[in-house]
Amino acid sequence: MATDTRQKNMTWSVRPDANGHYSFDSARLAVLMDIRDELQKLNSLLHCANFTGIPRTLQTISRKLPTRKKGE
Repeated sequence: MATDTRQKNMTWSVRPDANGHYSFDSARLAVLMDIRDELQKLNSLLHCANFTGIPRTLQTISRKLPTRKKGE
């Protein structure tokens, strides 16, 4: 079994070169880190009790509403 060498959630160093320019690889790395951060935020929100409780809340509301008769 291979060892996991991904260095999960590590903050990688993105620095300009001697001329003050960023390489394409540095820009790509910065974008990937931003995407990772946003995905982690989204994942935490989707596991929030308020979000996971929406179906139950909607079911409760649905049960409390009066039943509509056909033709209304």
